[in-house]
Amino acid sequence: MPIHDQSYRRYTGERAPQGRAWTVIANAGIRTMMAKKKFLALLVVAWVPFVIAAGQMYVAVNFSQLEMLAPSAAMFQRFLDVQDVWVFFITIFAGAGLIANDMRANALQIYLARPMGRFEYIAGKFAVLAFFFLLVTWLPATMLLVVQVVFAGNLTFVSANLFLIPAILVATLSQTIVLSMVMLALSSLSKSARFVGIMYAGAFFFTQGLFGVVYLVTRSTGYTWISLQMSLQHLRDVIFRVPSRYDAAVWVSVAGLAVIVALAALVLERRVRGVEVVT
Repeated sequence: MPIHDQSYRRYTGERAPQGRAWTVIANAGIRTMMAKKKFLALLVVAWVPFVIAAGQMYVAVNFSQLEMLAPSAAMFQRFLDVQDVWVFFITIFAGAGLIANDMRANALQIYLARPMGRFEYIAGKFAVLAFFFLLVTWLPATMLLVVQVVFAGNLTFVSANLFLIPAILVATLSQTIVLSMVMLALSSLSKSARFVGIMYAGAFFFTQGLFGVVYLVTRSTGYTWISLQMSLQHLRDVIFRVPSRYDAAVWVSVAGLAVIVALAALVLERRVRGVEVVT
């Protein structure tokens, strides 16, 4: 039988630029979630509040006597408050198994054995959650501004409220960073996506309930740092320049969120390793 020369030959294929491995993980994760019909249905339902808000704007433009429906900064703040419900479900649905499934399949060793560091791996997983978060928060909120301009036929509202453009971006990015880091940290603590989802939901409702108990005892809403959701809402109030619903100083909420992100980063640094070293 013929013997073919298998000596060294220079690679002639296309070389991918270094530092872009995270995009492969992100694309694969997004495609995987988009292929799930239940998740697609969740995304569609998450856009229902946008349709309602757009209808409200249409009525406000055509019936000026209905001043209560007129667009305002508070309207955009309330819209993002409503989206918190859908963000909660998307966080569990799309985020619980991002790292947990890889740990169950021992895939971390495969990922990190390639020219890919922990930062790129985590960035790819982070991008999956960030994509879906911004899809149901930043995108519809920004489109509401566009819809208002189209319905009104002028730039009067946008010109008078230019701060809404960066406010929407900052508010949604803050929420995206905090919730994505928290979910990724929890996902790295278990090999069961279901258990991770339970942990996230449990922590969410426990801190909400604890905040409620503290409020009943102290009659003060100044303890926003107890609840992740309350801290995000407090920060959102300040960003949109509406009267704050909480008594705490905004730096308390910001500091609490920063500590949570730092702790999540520490957990990821400890848990996302290619090889576990036993000492």
